[in-house]
Amino acid sequence: MGGSVELSESLEDYLEAIYHLVAEKQVARSRDIAGRLKVGRSSVTGALQALSEKGLVNYEPYEAITLTRGGRAAARQVVRRHEALRDFLVKVLSVEEHDADEAACRMEHATSPAILERLVDFVDFLEKCPRFGPEWIKGFGYRCGLHASDKCEQCIAACQEEVTRRRAMAADENAGSGHGDADDR
Repeated sequence: MGGSVELSESLEDYLEAIYHLVAEKQVARSRDIAGRLKVGRSSVTGALQALSEKGLVNYEPYEAITLTRGGRAAARQVVRRHEALRDFLVKVLSVEEHDADEAACRMEHATSPAILERLVDFVDFLEKCPRFGPEWIKGFGYRCGLHASDKCEQCIAACQEEVTRRRAMAADENAGSGHGDADDR
């Protein structure tokens, strides 16, 4: 399939459920989809027919359901959006995983691809940046007890002291390793 197919929120949810079931069991069955999404079997049948018409699933009544190549690509996009939002909520905002998963499910349909890309890039940056890294993310989720607007200056000062200490340690390590010396010949 050339371009992307327009899908309703509901059809995206079905595609995501099928993707996860296929990953777990190699195929999806109507009853498994109904159970995962907590919907009736007749709803599943209607959704499968719509997804089949769009060329995203291989579906015949009473047979196992699999994703087409286009279906896998579309499902991966939906899953990626969901996981990126959930990871942002859990890793950066320290939201409980169950709550984050539910919120991500609702948000994934309303978030534009451009905004989602920025969130993914931001989380990636925070995890990899040597100035911040996982410690910073973990620290952000920590509530110090001083977390009142009139006490934030104390937290900021403590963070700045830590950054200064780390920079000094890094500079000492670089000086000790001979990085600033002339080349040995």
